[in-house]
Amino acid sequence: MTEPALWRRLTAELLGSAFLAAIVVGSGIAAQNLSPGDVGLQLLENAAATAAGLYAIILMFGPVSGAHCNPVVSFVDAAFGGVRWRTAGAYLPVQVVGCVGGVMVANLMFSKAAITISNHHRATPAHFASEIVATLGLILVIFSLARSGRSRSTPSAVAAYIGAAYFFTSSTSFANPAITVGRMFSNTFAGIAPSSAPSFIAAQIIGGIVAIGVVKMLYPDITRAEASDVMLPHHTTPSGRSAAPTTELGTAP
Repeated sequence: MTEPALWRRLTAELLGSAFLAAIVVGSGIAAQNLSPGDVGLQLLENAAATAAGLYAIILMFGPVSGAHCNPVVSFVDAAFGGVRWRTAGAYLPVQVVGCVGGVMVANLMFSKAAITISNHHRATPAHFASEIVATLGLILVIFSLARSGRSRSTPSAVAAYIGAAYFFTSSTSFANPAITVGRMFSNTFAGIAPSSAPSFIAAQIIGGIVAIGVVKMLYPDITRAEASDVMLPHHTTPSGRSAAPTTELGTAP
């Protein structure tokens, strides 16, 4: 089996990140328009659209790049040997650019200026703690499935976790430095003020580091091959077709 060319993986990460940001911000704007004055319903609509969209994004781009769309996922994957460090480093800028581009598209789709700077301040101790927990949980979901040979369940599991985390965390579970940067450029329901972004990003990095320790404690024998199946297996056969992932019972049909 061979990996797709790096440019293909970077393109997948760019597009996946753009779609993710467009879904998060676009559904937030739609929720504001559809349910003015009802913040709870707005959050429900935003969470449902994000979870559904995330499921589809992982299915679309997972076989090419792993559909990380998140620098924390990429660098934790590198720490376990699933991708090379230089690959994680290459993913980072395209993930950020993709998220910023996706936010701009979302703004334009709703007849807003392509870039508006958010004034939604979120930096509080509760938000900081929430982002640590949200990121930790996301990494645990991803790597526990990879370790136990259940990567086929990752799209639904990650979508379900993020949908739930919109409600059980006060921060609404950004859990992603790239999307945090992107959401600064939309002064809408899903935006975040630039002054709040560093706190969120720091918490997400801490959550990722803590997750490495917890994964090693729970799954001390995780292998490089298992780590390479993060999100969805992203190796291909010489014909260019995605290889079937393995499960506890053997090769998947």
